[in-house]
This record gives sequence, structure tokens and C-alpha cells, in this order.
Amino acid sequence: MARKVVGRPPEETLSLWKREQALLKTLVVDRDTEAWQRDPAFSGLQRVGGVDVSFVKGDSVSACASLVVLSYPELEVMYEDCRMVSLTAPYVSGFLAFREVPFLVDAVQQLREKEPRLMPQVLFVDGNGVLHHRGFGVACHLGVLTDLPCIGVAKKLLQVDGLENNALHKEKIRLLKAGGDSFPLMGGSGTVLGMALKSHDHSTKPLYVSVGHKMSLEAAVRLTHGCCKFRIPEPVRQADIRSRDYIRRTLGVQGAPALQPERSKKAQRPKACPQGVSEEPTVSCCVVNCSVKSTWQRTEPTCQSPCEGAILEVHPPALLKPSDAPSPGCHLTATS
Repeated sequence: MARKVVGRPPEETLSLWKREQALLKTLVVDRDTEAWQRDPAFSGLQRVGGVDVSFVKGDSVSACASLVVLSYPELEVMYEDCRMVSLTAPYVSGFLAFREVPFLVDAVQQLREKEPRLMPQVLFVDGNGVLHHRGFGVACHLGVLTDLPCIGVAKKLLQVDGLENNALHKEKIRLLKAGGDSFPLMGGSGTVLGMALKSHDHSTKPLYVSVGHKMSLEAAVRLTHGCCKFRIPEPVRQADIRSRDYIRRTLGVQGAPALQPERSKKAQRPKACPQGVSEEPTVSCCVVNCSVKSTWQRTEPTCQSPCEGAILEVHPPALLKPSDAPSPGCHLTATS
């Protein structure tokens, strides 16, 4: 039977979430912080990461959280981690991070503890960064909590601060001729919130790139273009492909009906087939200890570890310690 997450949280919870966003927003760095980011050819950049959360059709609780790391500039997969998770926070516009980020932080922390040599130097996130209702989207949230440079890449324009997908916006899109062409997204406040980027010569729709953390907008746009074999940046595309395949294999092994994986509203179906994915599906349950306590609980009905029913807390990674590592059970694949 399909499971459903409880509806919209009470206003008290939303107020707490807003306060948490405001607190963490003060930690966002919107400038280049690494030497490779200032290099025209990104000399010194060797590993780029991508994250994704895929859902099962008809089930708003079961999902697959994935993290992949690709070599740069070859864009070949070096590492992947896919795990089935149970969501308890519903989707609420402007609060996507409270639904998805805890599981992505878990995945990054697992990699940091087990294979530090494969840690990505930058993460691509399927969502917005500072291009957000309160200037703190999912890419900012993940960046602050992991202390990694993050880039927000969205497929649709989030219409905030006076930005509109109107005739003028569509005309600007029409004038984008070649891959790499872009134009600024200036809000009514006069702030440039991101860039609309034609990511590939054959793309008819732009990507909306915004700063997540520890990187300038100019560098974020250049790197996004450099990571696009197709319209979607390869790290996000591979994370999406592999999470979908993992759902198919996991449901098949568990004897569940052959349901077709379904992305949330923010994603499109990939055109490539997954390669080199691992054979054994697992269900893991992990908790990341943090300084800013979130306001929901998650329970993992299939998990037998002590973290079942624990309150999840999220905070900047500087406070994470080896002893705070998530419980084992994560499925990892790494190649050299």
C-alpha cells in the first residue's frame, strides 16, 4: 500500500523552519574560496559531485537519496552512494531542504569518513541557491551543512523578487544562441539572484544557476556549462539516473510491484542508461548530529539500528566529529 506524508506542517513549524533558514543564511559565502575557482580552466579541480532524491510513484514516503562523484574534466563516475530513505517532512514550496537535505548530508558524511580521498571539491544540487523566497534555497542549505562549495541548478524559473517567466523573459531566452550564453536574473530589489544559462548548443530551455555556497556566480555558471554533456550537468544527471535504477532494483529484490520511479516536480527523466551500478540494494537509517535542531522527526520502520525514531538535528559541518558518523548500512561503490 502506498504511504503518504502528512500534509502541510502547522504554521508554528513553518516559523521555526524560517528562523533556521535565517540563521544558516548568515553563514553563506557567495565568493570564490578556492584557487581553482579563479582559474579560467579550473586548474586543480579534479572531483565534482552531484546529489539527487528520486521518488516512487504513488508513495510520497519512500525515496532514494544519491550522491555521485565524477572526475573532472573527464566527467566519469568515480563513486556512488544510493540508499532508500523514508521521508516524513512534506513538500512545501520554499522549504525543500527540510524534506531532502538531511539524507544528502548523511551521504556526504559517510563519504568524508570512509573515502576522504574521493570527497568532491564542489557539489551540484538539483534546485536553487540564493535564488529563493528568502535567499536560502536547498543548495545553500546543503553547502552550509557540509561546508562544501555548492551550485544550485534549477530547470524552471522560481518567480521571486519580481522575476517572471513573461514575454520579456522568453525573448531573452530566444536570444541565447550557443552553449555558454547567459543573462542575469535581476530581481525587483536590484540584486542579481542568478543566471539563465544555455547549457548546451542544442538546448532549447535554459538552466537557472545560482550560488549555493563558497563560490561566485560567475565561476558557478562557467563550471555548470563545463559539466554539461547534455542539458543537465553530468553530476546531477548521473545521480538521477542511478537513483532511479536503484529504486527499480530495490523494489524488484524486495518483491514489491514493478512500480515506475517518479521524480518530484523539480526533475526530468534522463535519456541515458545507468552503467556500473552496484548489485545489492540496502536500506539504511542514519542521523547527523547538528547545532540547529530541526522540527520534525523521521522514523525508519525497516531499520533496526538505535537511530530509529530519533530527532534529526542539522548544523554546519565544522561541528561534526568522527563519533557523530551515521550508522552503518549505507551501500557504497568506489572505483579508482
